[in-house]
Amino acid sequence: MKIDFKTLKMMELRSSPGEVLDRVARDGEVFVIERNGEPKACLVPVSFLLPDISPERITEELGKLHEKKENYKLTINENKELEINFHETAAGENIVISIILPHGYPNSAPRIYASGVLPNTPNRWHDGSLAIFGAVTTWNAKSHDVTNALTLARGWLKQYAKWRKTGQWLEGSHETRQNI
Repeated sequence: MKIDFKTLKMMELRSSPGEVLDRVARDGEVFVIERNGEPKACLVPVSFLLPDISPERITEELGKLHEKKENYKLTINENKELEINFHETAAGENIVISIILPHGYPNSAPRIYASGVLPNTPNRWHDGSLAIFGAVTTWNAKSHDVTNALTLARGWLKQYAKWRKTGQWLEGSHETRQNI
């Protein structure tokens, strides 16, 4: 990603801090603040460093996981998206379910990955994410959350375990394709 930095003198920032802040937040402008001719700091939109998800929503989501006593690891990935990882076992294999909350979540559906599955595993999209949200199961921003996504991912893992035993994936299974 190419970032177009603009130089802003400290005196200019002091004279109209609200206007500068609006340009950063609203327009995505990036400024290098100079004092006495030397760069001292940068002003960048929050989305450059953190996920573009309301802090209240993140707190709510993590609270639900805590209530359910889920064990997870929370990170911010290279795209500044929130990534929640869960260690699972399916077909005797250690698998990490990663639920990625993209910018704009919950209005944008999460992406779900399973690392540790065979490369030829069916029911995954081209990017490797699990084929959970799509034509049969839809994401509802008002009623769905991470716990719903985790439930669907665990259903997908059950089908994965059956596929490893039988070589057949049950298409349209209610365990992986449900409107919850």
